[in-house]
Amino acid sequence: MTASRLLERLLQTLPVLFGISVIVFLMITLTPGDPVEIMLADSRATPEQAEQLRRDLGLHLPLHERFLVFLGNAIVGDFGVSFFHRRPVIEVILERLPATIELTLAAMLLAIAVAIPLGVAAAVKRDSWLDRALSAASLFGVSLPGFWFGILLILLFSVTLGLFPVGGRTPFDLEVARVTGFLLVDTLLAGRLDAFGAALRHLALPAVTLGLPTAALLARVVRSSMSEVLTSDYILFAEAKGISRTRVLLRHALKNALIPVVTAVGVQMGNLLGGSVIVEQVFTWPGVSTYLITGVGQRDYPIVQAVVLLISVAFVVINLLVDLLYGY
Repeated sequence: MTASRLLERLLQTLPVLFGISVIVFLMITLTPGDPVEIMLADSRATPEQAEQLRRDLGLHLPLHERFLVFLGNAIVGDFGVSFFHRRPVIEVILERLPATIELTLAAMLLAIAVAIPLGVAAAVKRDSWLDRALSAASLFGVSLPGFWFGILLILLFSVTLGLFPVGGRTPFDLEVARVTGFLLVDTLLAGRLDAFGAALRHLALPAVTLGLPTAALLARVVRSSMSEVLTSDYILFAEAKGISRTRVLLRHALKNALIPVVTAVGVQMGNLLGGSVIVEQVFTWPGVSTYLITGVGQRDYPIVQAVVLLISVAFVVINLLVDLLYGY
């Protein structure tokens, strides 16, 4: 991708991000419920105190003025102060964002590791019993509801077999110095292999819950793309030259078959970031989704707007990176 093309793509993202900011702002602002009334529900505040709190939070301003303030602050990375936590929103998010990213990356790596071998095997053995079995399994995986699958894994592997923790990110008595925020990395930096193993056990079930449905979808894409590539003339010519079947599959067929797979991975990466809400709730995973759900219930506008906007920006950036990967 040339510099001019890259600049053009970056400029195209601006109206997209502006539209997202408008939708996010209006959806949370126009949702029934007054954050001031929720915050003062258990107190004996006077109407004057309630009005003063409303002014302190900026809720007394007209809708368009509040949006301009929100947009101007968001451009410079200032999402304001949380209504309930009374702390800068960016601090609250950065504390939990690494947990969500770690879960998302683990789920995606698992999905890729499962999907590519299964998809290639199904394409090579097309119309065989293996292909039909993998197609049925992938269809079942795509249809799995995340909350049901997660609860099923907890009942089987945590409650019945006792192999994995029920939830959380670490044991209660585990303390590791925070360096990057990514627990697996921090435990290795601290030289704590016991803590690394504990963190990995806590990560396993949420990553499987989030990753297997994604693997099922990617496997179908790999199978379809690989099947089409294997019937291409250059593949038949490579085989006619006597090149080994393994080299043809890995060096020639798979490399070209991965182009649409890269697109699917990019889209699914964004979906995993936004779709981890249910999984984090089921496994009490301390990611940004916990704050998002709490923020919706409490009408904590800054938290909800910031989290949704950041996920949207991540989705746009991931799709831009996918375009850059095409050339490679």
